[in-house]
Amino acid sequence: MTPSSLKPDRILGRCGLRVTPIGLGGGWLGYKAGGHIDEETGIATVLRALELGINLIDTSPMYGSEASERIIGLALCEWFRRGYARDSLVISTKTGTRPGSVGDYSADATYRSVELSLKALGLDTIDILHVHDPRDLEPVLQPGGALSALIRLREQGVIRAIGLGVRNLAFHRRCIETGEFDVSLTYGDYNLLSQEAAVDLLPLAQARDVGILNGMAIMYGLLGGDDPRAVARRSNRHFQPALVERAHHLWQWALERGVNLLALNLQYCVRRPWVTSTLVGAACPEEVEDDVRAFTQPISSSIWTALGRDFPELM
Repeated sequence: MTPSSLKPDRILGRCGLRVTPIGLGGGWLGYKAGGHIDEETGIATVLRALELGINLIDTSPMYGSEASERIIGLALCEWFRRGYARDSLVISTKTGTRPGSVGDYSADATYRSVELSLKALGLDTIDILHVHDPRDLEPVLQPGGALSALIRLREQGVIRAIGLGVRNLAFHRRCIETGEFDVSLTYGDYNLLSQEAAVDLLPLAQARDVGILNGMAIMYGLLGGDDPRAVARRSNRHFQPALVERAHHLWQWALERGVNLLALNLQYCVRRPWVTSTLVGAACPEEVEDDVRAFTQPISSSIWTALGRDFPELM
């Protein structure tokens, strides 16, 4: 596959970072059936994403029990060895879900987690540091909590932006209203199956100039281009039957019009300016290629018109 036309032409809110409209999520790097992680495949996946023009990579110490950060670090080392510049990339990771200290949102744990992430990634700075999956915001926001550490690290230039990565949309709204969070990473709530984030989170983020990263857009494969019923049958996840049927209806609609559902979904996710970049998870280089091909596949204006007519709730 030849290099795509992906360009870092999206500005991630007030932090000013320039990102491509799709980014690489690090949750599945090199993942094989049974939970085994193939490091070599993971490295090749990151490099292929970079070769295809993706400049945003998101990870977490939680992914693969720290393997994802390590794999990305090794891939970045090779990328820089080839002569590419660090400042052309946006690297994002998280705190609060590191193995051995999951759920610790204290300042001390945050400093330690960032230190370990820098070492694993082989970097001097991290562009975005997200507070990851807190069940309660009080330990994050209170004096001596994670936010106080992240503010200090931002002032020191160790990190460039503070983010929140969580499913709870009320948590995003509260953190945005503090005025200290530069980025919100919402997941599973802005795609063809769910637009919940569009109700009040995305307009609030736009009003406060907070960048939005959109995760889990493919909904564990239901919007990946294959028949969602077949995806649900072979998955070890429990999907609500109504969700599967909704996805199947969309898949049939797209199929009848000669459009790949993956392409329709990824391009839908970034059609509105308030979603800065959508993250795609990939386990191997071929999956990255599929995602980039889907994102850059031409979709006619008549398809979008028909989608709005047949599914007005999506618009």
